[in-house]
Amino acid sequence: MTSTYKIFIDGGEGTTGLKIHQRFAGRGDLELLHIDEEKRKDPKERKRLINQSDITFLCLPDGAAREAVSLVDPDNDHTKIIDASTAHRTNPDWAYGFPELSREHREKIRTSNRVAVPGCYASGFISCVYPLVRSGALPTDYPVTCHGVSGYSGAGKKMIAVMEGDKPEECYSPRQYALGQSHKHLPEMRQICGLDYKPAFNPIVDDYYSGMVVSVPLHTRCLRGVHGPEDIHRIMRTHYGDQTFVKVMELGGSETLPDGFLAANTLAGTNMMQIFVCGNEERILIASRFDNLGKGASGAAVQCMNIMMGIDETTGLL
Repeated sequence: MTSTYKIFIDGGEGTTGLKIHQRFAGRGDLELLHIDEEKRKDPKERKRLINQSDITFLCLPDGAAREAVSLVDPDNDHTKIIDASTAHRTNPDWAYGFPELSREHREKIRTSNRVAVPGCYASGFISCVYPLVRSGALPTDYPVTCHGVSGYSGAGKKMIAVMEGDKPEECYSPRQYALGQSHKHLPEMRQICGLDYKPAFNPIVDDYYSGMVVSVPLHTRCLRGVHGPEDIHRIMRTHYGDQTFVKVMELGGSETLPDGFLAANTLAGTNMMQIFVCGNEERILIASRFDNLGKGASGAAVQCMNIMMGIDETTGLL
């Protein structure tokens, strides 16, 4: 492989694509391939750039992402695809782009030509639930509930335009959505964690730009070998060890913070994720805090690219 990688971002004008561009600033090991504005949706030009690239990022709607993959020449074995859409996250032929989950996840990312970047809410949920299922503490048939609050940037360019324009009064408040339990992240939340059923999911978008907290409440009487938050905290600490981007915080959650509140935007602009464990012997709350545009999107994509390139995964992210 050449020392300089040719990179194409298909859908580079979207929120995730623009953030990836920003994270490439100052990197001499990358050569960005650009598409003319009037040809952004031209399949022939996209096909040319995709096949010319060493790594292509797909920052597209699901249908367009699937189309982009179909544009890779059959005899092309050098172009690697990193897909930030929902299209391939539950496809077993694709690596799931959350390297901290296990050695197996990291190795599949390193050796694969196809990587699906996790969804933002899914990243928070899976970071909390996957270690518990893997350890055997959480039964796979547990009726899991998940609550999440995100900045409005996670909803894309249209929502950003509304929130930064003359928005109606209700946009100044937290707003629940996907009330019909059909949120697009639910399939990966269930499959990646190995759950028998999808969780009951309550996503909320609020009047700030970026950052999120995803929380999972648990009842100890329904868990295995768990007598209190200390047990859950130990599982999390053991699972994530000395990972650079995922840190298990001091036991006690918001009670350990200066003002007693767990703010959702504290990690905005970073690729960090913090795991909090708090509660008592009956009820435990696990919360994951990160940036929906960082570890929940562009940061995770760049981290996966670094692993695929065989370089320090923190390059351009610290």
